[in-house]
Amino acid sequence: MDVFTQGVIGAASAQSTASARDIKHATLIGFLSGMLADADVFIRSASDPMLVLEYHRHFTHSLVFIPLGALIASLVLWPLFLRQLSFRRVYLFSFAGYLFSGFIDTSTSYGTYLLWPFLDERIAWHIISIVDPVFTVVLIIAIILAYRHRRALFSRTGMALVGLYLLIGAVQLQRAESVLDELVAQRGHAIERQMVKPTIGNLLLWRSVYQSGDTFYIDAIRVGLQTRIYEGETTKRFNRISLPAGVDVDSTLSRDIERFHVLSDDFVAYFPGRLDALGDVRYAMSPLSSQPLWGIELDFANPENHVRYEFYRQSSKQQRQQFVAMLLGKAL
Repeated sequence: MDVFTQGVIGAASAQSTASARDIKHATLIGFLSGMLADADVFIRSASDPMLVLEYHRHFTHSLVFIPLGALIASLVLWPLFLRQLSFRRVYLFSFAGYLFSGFIDTSTSYGTYLLWPFLDERIAWHIISIVDPVFTVVLIIAIILAYRHRRALFSRTGMALVGLYLLIGAVQLQRAESVLDELVAQRGHAIERQMVKPTIGNLLLWRSVYQSGDTFYIDAIRVGLQTRIYEGETTKRFNRISLPAGVDVDSTLSRDIERFHVLSDDFVAYFPGRLDALGDVRYAMSPLSSQPLWGIELDFANPENHVRYEFYRQSSKQQRQQFVAMLLGKAL
């Protein structure tokens, strides 16, 4: 999830382990430790824009890294609490703060290398959006109450409530996938791969993308008391063997395209209307759109140059109104 929410989870987790005397210290230590896993964004290269993508949510989010991550946080933070807390207590709060970083990011659709180095691939549960205000606000309220009243019960209650929220997300995911299965059967398609993920900030409206043949089909599925399907756009899957003549398969450009396929779990298509940009079709500003949220731009004239990584965050007023209408279950 977003780095602030990571800190909030860490603060609530650390508070849950603290006595009334230590709860204020635990709040700060847990908050800072919870954000530490996302320091992997500093693993980057000015000449290779995709390096940061490969290492974001990588080993710092794995289960085996938790004790080491907590130790790093403790070594950095202990000097600030030298007179108030023992190193053992600082490490305990740091461990609690760091503990859920990998799990909560694995709950999103982007996923993490949770089982690295035993399994060298991303795991994603698709049960919550990368940004979800309900999840974050519940924890903030719990943290404030625990801090003011010096009672860990509030933070423990908050942790239990967001845990229940994640379970609701898992149920909603299953409902959305069932609706997609029925839709695909009605269309007479054979699915080669599929992904269903919550749209930003809610568990009601889900974006589905599936591949049948060489085409990606994009739809929005609302799963409330009643379900509703909003038919979206289609786009052709990018074929890696369709590179222009003269682009060597061992060139930097070709290798970067292969890296992008791995990062995008092979959900790759040309940016609409362009032949010099590829996008990850799993993510878009509109649940119905084939225009990706991010992608890579290709320079075929210079195949030994690295690709450029770009964000495409333009959102029109019409798209925002459309999103609200779908969220409310209205006809478009």
